[in-house]
Amino acid sequence: MRIVAWNCAMALHRKVDALLALRPDLAVISEAAEPARLLDRAPALAEASLVWVGRNPHKGLLLAGFGTTRLEFSRHRHDGRLHWMAPVTVNGLPGADGPVHLLGVWAQNASEGNLQKHNPGFLQQALRRYRRFLRSAPAVVAGDFNNHVQWDRPGWRMNHANEVRVLARLGLVSAYHLSRGVAAGDEPEPTFYWRRRLADGYHIDYVFMPESWTNSRFHLSVGRYQDWVGPGLSDHVPLVLEVTPP
Repeated sequence: MRIVAWNCAMALHRKVDALLALRPDLAVISEAAEPARLLDRAPALAEASLVWVGRNPHKGLLLAGFGTTRLEFSRHRHDGRLHWMAPVTVNGLPGADGPVHLLGVWAQNASEGNLQKHNPGFLQQALRRYRRFLRSAPAVVAGDFNNHVQWDRPGWRMNHANEVRVLARLGLVSAYHLSRGVAAGDEPEPTFYWRRRLADGYHIDYVFMPESWTNSRFHLSVGRYQDWVGPGLSDHVPLVLEVTPP
């Protein structure tokens, strides 16, 4: 199976070929337009199974299943206050023994007065709200977390270290950190380049997977600046997780 997490920085219809070249079975795409608008300009996505959440029809969170992968979004489960968090059941994912539960993430940490010391942030709220969902099947939490331990501040509930601890309690591990053998905060490869400057890179996009998948052969690759940011596709590069079951 191949899982892609990428913040496309809007205008996904102009970047679909780059996305499809990654051969995703499942993709979590931040800052994408809603399907009704997107499909008019990106007919290559017509056969994909699409789920979208957000408030701005031009800029939300898109989840896409390709090939045999089909997505089921339960609207009665979704908490509308968590605008950019999408709990989705993934069926037909190659290599999976059954359904996989996905929480797609585009964390808007500074929106709606959210940036306060006592506030845990949208991601931690979503992990609590959907904890039964995430525990009831092999689960993946992936997307743009907009957070990093080097930005953590003493006593702030929104700190990324707190997010990592909550994910660990759910039995989820970061595919990147496990594959590189590094701790959170020591990432040698950025996923986001502030104002598209090579010198201002930060690792803020993640794919957390079930600890049981570590028994499989897996590889996490990070897109290169010169392939994604340099040509103007986005200020983020994609993460691609490939898992081969034993």
